[in-house]
Amino acid sequence: MEPFSNSSSNVSVRKTGHPETGLTQIILESVSDGVFTIDHDWRITSFNRAAEEITGIPRREAVGRRCSEVFRSSMCEADCALRHTMKCRRPVVHRAAYIIDACGRRVPISLSTAVLRDGRGKIIGGVETFRDLSALEELRKELEGRFEIGDLASRSVKLRKILEILPQIAAADSAVLIEGETGVGKEIVARAIHAASPRRDKPFVAVNAGALPDALVESELFGYKAGAFTGATKDKPGRFAAAEGGTLFLDEIGEISPAMQVRLLRVLQNKIYEPLGANQSVKANVRIIAATNRNLPAMVKSGAFRQDLYYRLNVVHLRLPPLRERKEDIPLLVERFIAHFNRLRNKNVRETSPETMAVLMAHDYPGNVRELENIIEHAFILCDKETIELRHLPEHFYSRGGEGLDRQGIAGFVRVVEAQAIREAIQRHHGSRLEAARALGMHKSTLFRKLKALGIVPPSKSAESRKSDH
Repeated sequence: MEPFSNSSSNVSVRKTGHPETGLTQIILESVSDGVFTIDHDWRITSFNRAAEEITGIPRREAVGRRCSEVFRSSMCEADCALRHTMKCRRPVVHRAAYIIDACGRRVPISLSTAVLRDGRGKIIGGVETFRDLSALEELRKELEGRFEIGDLASRSVKLRKILEILPQIAAADSAVLIEGETGVGKEIVARAIHAASPRRDKPFVAVNAGALPDALVESELFGYKAGAFTGATKDKPGRFAAAEGGTLFLDEIGEISPAMQVRLLRVLQNKIYEPLGANQSVKANVRIIAATNRNLPAMVKSGAFRQDLYYRLNVVHLRLPPLRERKEDIPLLVERFIAHFNRLRNKNVRETSPETMAVLMAHDYPGNVRELENIIEHAFILCDKETIELRHLPEHFYSRGGEGLDRQGIAGFVRVVEAQAIREAIQRHHGSRLEAARALGMHKSTLFRKLKALGIVPPSKSAESRKSDH
């Protein structure tokens, strides 16, 4: 049931003033759709039980506030459905959007709007109903072959293997070492582990060890007491104290000095540390997650990194694949970045053109996910339409794609990139066309048609992949 979402252009209320009375109130409290009403000043006058549950906002906090302050919807500023209804006196039915709930989560919804009239037919405001589509969104992601935890989502088999075990890693309290190239998303994984862990309500503190001079690393991590050195006029807690009870993320752990390695090893072994100038040890109730873009085993072998510290940090080891090894995630990441920058810049960009996506798919991303995010942010600065086009990409990026376009034509360039993506997906999945189709987000029969159209002869399948295709 979706009240007020029919073809009628208005909703009548028998009693003037507050609509949430008697039978109307009982009905509104019983439906599973969120319902709220506003007055002419866009202030919420009623807010039903389902609206509280979907948004996570108590009724007492919502009523009296402007609806845009409560919902933070994707349409609140640029394309408000309720504003359109109030202006044109025409309803909006089943429009897709999203809101940001009280916990900051993005909630997909379907909404409908109508004007609100009293018993005499006078317009006294507007009404909006909205339905939580999170369950349908999860089903859609599953059908697309998408796996998602927190801010992490992937179609890549390599990354999905990590995401699948992330809840177990989060539930434990062991040290974690995350390995991966710069910009691959190591801190995002660390934050996802913390958010899913029993320590989620305590601080997550990130430290870039490689960005701190050797002289400051110790005081930054452990803090100091007044008088510990010239200029130390008062006590200053360190990052371990700031992360007490929570998680300390040490990025670029391979950059710390041998002396600092000894201090850190003691903390991991004994769970205690001493601030500079202190006479007593302090207990450390902190989970350590470390990350590096360097080859720590090679550093251990050369003597540049302590072997005992490496083993203390490397209880759980995660290697994040670079973006060039999981190109099937590029459309998914682009979708996420578009949604992020729409919220940040109050725009309504919906997609990239096929030619733009083809060029993005062809790039190798030495800067990984961070580089792709920067490219989309650059495009947002120049894009004044709903579609990101080639001309909105950074000049050096576009010119490289443009050469391919001039040489082969747009259609030919797209075919080349598409063929490349299909070949790589089949190769990654050891010849299994079913697994490759899932990774590419398409049906198996669609992949077969593309193989034939593009003249691709897939490699022979392994025994394991032959079983997965059946």
